[in-house]
Amino acid sequence: MPACTHLDHVLITELPEEIAGCEDCLAAGGVWLHLRICLECGHVGCCDDSPGRHATAHATGTEHPIMRSVEPGEDWSFCFVDQTAFLIPAVTGEPRIPPSPMLG
Repeated sequence: MPACTHLDHVLITELPEEIAGCEDCLAAGGVWLHLRICLECGHVGCCDDSPGRHATAHATGTEHPIMRSVEPGEDWSFCFVDQTAFLIPAVTGEPRIPPSPMLG
């Protein structure tokens, strides 16, 4: 199993209490399915099943490697460079998020 070699990029360890949605979709009037937060800068983007794929775009454009799911009940993270999913117990919190506009 591959390991993430970018844990030194994890600067966000306390998730916000509330998230309004995908920052890029909200700015452009788009829709998202699932939300991810960058653990380096806190940018919130949408998953690859969303039309904008903003989490991946953020990771690629900024070279911030690790995103974490902020969906209710999910606590996994993903390193885009090492292409591996894993848990980071030091990251805590469960933000309130709005329902997906794609499911409504």
